[in-house]
Amino acid sequence: MIRFSPAAGHKVFCSPTWRVPGAPFLSFFSRVVVVGLLFYSATFCVNSASADEAVPVSVKILVAYHSLSGNTERMAEAVVDGAKSVSGTVIVMKRVGQVTADDLFSSDAVIVGSPVYWSNMSGEVKTFFDNWQFKFGVFPDFKMKNKVGAAFATGGQISSGKEVTMLTILAAMLGNQMIVVSGGGAFGASATTEGDSPGIDNKELADARALGQRVAEVATLIRSVPSR
Repeated sequence: MIRFSPAAGHKVFCSPTWRVPGAPFLSFFSRVVVVGLLFYSATFCVNSASADEAVPVSVKILVAYHSLSGNTERMAEAVVDGAKSVSGTVIVMKRVGQVTADDLFSSDAVIVGSPVYWSNMSGEVKTFFDNWQFKFGVFPDFKMKNKVGAAFATGGQISSGKEVTMLTILAAMLGNQMIVVSGGGAFGASATTEGDSPGIDNKELADARALGQRVAEVATLIRSVPSR
C-alpha cells in the first residue's frame, strides 16, 4: 500500500509497499492502478517544508547623483540607508559621471539625484541621461524597460524648481519605459539648503531614507513575480 501520513515538521512520508497475498502476479487493471499511484507518489509526495521555504530575492539598486556643494551627496547617502533597510538589497552609489553601462543594465532600480540649476536638473545629470543612448545604447531595445526609477533633488530656495527637476528626471525614465515611483514626497525626496533652511535637516534626510526604502520594496516585489 501507499501510506500518506502527515507528521510534525511539515513533512509527508510516502511509503509505497505492494503486497497481494496469494497472487503470483497482478492483473492488468491492478498494474495500471499501481503505476498510477506510483506516479502520484513520485510527483506529489514531497517535503512540504521545502516547498514552503521562500526563495530569497536579491535586488541591485543604483543611486546616481551629481553634487557640487555636498548637499545632494548627503541626500544620496540617506537614500542608500533607506534602501539598505530592506533585506536582500545590493546598493551601488556613484556620481553620474562614473556610472558604467554595466552599472546601469545590471541594476533592478535606478535612483537619480540632482541639484537644481536654473529650475531644472544640472547639466551633468542631463548628460548622464543623454549617455543612456549615445554612450550606453539603451534604444531601440529599451534596455531599461521595467526597471524601477525614482528621483530626488536639492535646491537653495523653497520654490527653486525642485519639483520640475524631479519631474524631468522621471520623464526621462518614463521615456525608457521604466516603472517610476515616488517616496518622501509627491515626486520624490527633496531638500531646501539656503535661506531659512541652511543645510539639510533631519526631516529631509528621513524623506530621502523613505524614498530609498520604497524603491527597494517595489523592486523586490517586481523581482519576486515570475517572468512570463
